[in-house]
Amino acid sequence: MTRPHIKICGLKTETDIDTVLGRGGSEIGFIHFGPSPRHLELEAMIRLRAHVAGRAAVTVVTVNADDELLERIAARVRPDTLQLHGAESPARVAEIAALTGLPVMKAISVSTREDLEAVARFRPVADRLLLDAKRPKGSVLPGGNGVSFDWSLLDALGEDRRFLLSGGLTAANVADAVRRVRPQGLDVSSGVESAPGRKDAGLIHHFFDALDAASAADAPSSLERRFA
Repeated sequence: MTRPHIKICGLKTETDIDTVLGRGGSEIGFIHFGPSPRHLELEAMIRLRAHVAGRAAVTVVTVNADDELLERIAARVRPDTLQLHGAESPARVAEIAALTGLPVMKAISVSTREDLEAVARFRPVADRLLLDAKRPKGSVLPGGNGVSFDWSLLDALGEDRRFLLSGGLTAANVADAVRRVRPQGLDVSSGVESAPGRKDAGLIHHFFDALDAASAADAPSSLERRFA
């Protein structure tokens, strides 16, 4: 099993960033969405983006943001990617990519097989796709709710695994997620938190320990490699 691309989202401190990067996390996510307990103002994102200092890719998550905000984020924070986690249409995704000149990742909420029809609509205009669970009833957050969806629905995509999997990922299920879904990457937020918006170093380490243990368990033995 090849270790997938790992994005840890909703980071708010230099210490948490260093913990993630020390374990080989390849992408850091900052959230700019007022109702979220993981929300960061632009000045905080600028400071933390400087702290990353090229050690990983940086993504800023927005929800139905207007042009003015997107242009300010692009110019001041200078993320590697803009993640759109709202009700943006394919036309809006293409518009944002042209407006900012940045790669765009579109989040698609999934609870039924029909929801996966959006993959074909967004594939031509988004640089990457993220498949997340639909928010629970009553939640105002489009992501980071700590719930997963039925991964067997993804069988409808066939061999196309060009997406990041998100939604309820933890140390307890990450090995199963990688073996069952085989996604290009994983996006984790609440699964490494001790409280909403509060990342926990111990849970971050547990997550990466579980991922690495699964990778090691699936690696061929020296004897198998010898006679391969």
